[in-house]
Amino acid sequence: MTNNEKYHIPVLLDACIDGLNIQPGKVYVDVTFGGGGHSRLIHDELKGSGHLYSFDQDGDVADNLWDANNFTFIASNFKYMSNHLRALGVQGVDGIIADLGVSSHQFNHFERGFSFREDADLDMRMNRQSGLTAADILNNYEEADLFGLFKKYGELTQSRKIASKIVAIRDLSPIKSTHQLIDLVSSYCPARKQNQFFAQVFQALRIEVNGELDALESFLLQAADLLNEGGRLVVMSYHSLEDRMVKKYLKKGSFDGEEKKDFYGNSLKPFTEINRKVMVPSEQELINNPRSRSARLRIAKRNGR
Repeated sequence: MTNNEKYHIPVLLDACIDGLNIQPGKVYVDVTFGGGGHSRLIHDELKGSGHLYSFDQDGDVADNLWDANNFTFIASNFKYMSNHLRALGVQGVDGIIADLGVSSHQFNHFERGFSFREDADLDMRMNRQSGLTAADILNNYEEADLFGLFKKYGELTQSRKIASKIVAIRDLSPIKSTHQLIDLVSSYCPARKQNQFFAQVFQALRIEVNGELDALESFLLQAADLLNEGGRLVVMSYHSLEDRMVKKYLKKGSFDGEEKKDFYGNSLKPFTEINRKVMVPSEQELINNPRSRSARLRIAKRNGR
């Protein structure tokens, strides 16, 4: 079985796999299974030994799974990675990969509400079995909370005006669809920047719906705890908020950018970067897969404890 490219086309695939430095007999974790692209190659490299554990909270990935004695799929958000692995008796692993963000499948299935290109219900849940939808947030959050999420997660200069208008409109009629939202905020869109503006609006809501940044912070801390000395962490991010968080943690061992040191001045950061300069897709990959344009890949090695 190969990656289901109709579901998702992995970005910088070879660089990701090389970054894991896969060794037969060892244990690896793919926390964003999706179409199975990374997982399939990791599993192949194990050559029937070791073990691969893969996570995904989206029920739609079920058709991409396969059976093998050394492959275990866990239907869960990666923020629960440690709990699940330790329940299975796993105390340490040798490599972890995370391909963050929204899959092509989620964008292309317009009924999921991730895309602003087609009209659909405002859902945006990666796990459709739980949590608030984007419509729930738009229709029920206080104006100050809406302002905060659009400013923090969308980095929108008109966040206050957008929040105020949402509250005014929803008092007349609930906001339910993607195009209803687009019509509502379009007057605040900068000239010739429609796609970027709408992407930022939808990104802000999606991050809030799925608790993405809180999950990422929890995941990075757990990765440092789970990885054996010399183990690899490979993280692909798709917007500046994610990449900034990953960059700070890998470089400094903290999320505030301040490097932690012990009493003697020795660094306590858990990782050393393998690629000190962030990796981005090649021109050819951008042609083959335009959605890869915002991808940023960082690879690090677990330091000794």
